Amino acid sequence: MPIAAARHILVDSEAKCQDLKEQIAKGADFAQVAKEHSTCASGKQGGALGKFKPGQMVREFDEVVFKGQLGVVHGPVKTQFGYHLIEITLRS
Repeated sequence: MPIAAARHILVDSEAKCQDLKEQIAKGADFAQVAKEHSTCASGKQGGALGKFKPGQMVREFDEVVFKGQLGVVHGPVKTQFGYHLIEITLRS
């Protein structure tokens, strides 16, 4: 079974999510942006979620993490929790 690790930033609007993605694309540090803006408790760790298997996260999140390109900021990804920016850091 595959295993992945990712970090994410969770916010309440698509517009805010897109704005943060643009800041990161212009050189802002993902972990620092997560610490300052993410509403998820993982924001305190720079958005790091650790390792997980398919099915441990919500479907929309899994679809990105287990199919998307590593090291790229994906999103906005809408889930029941809000809007995410997701960076896949490991997949095996």
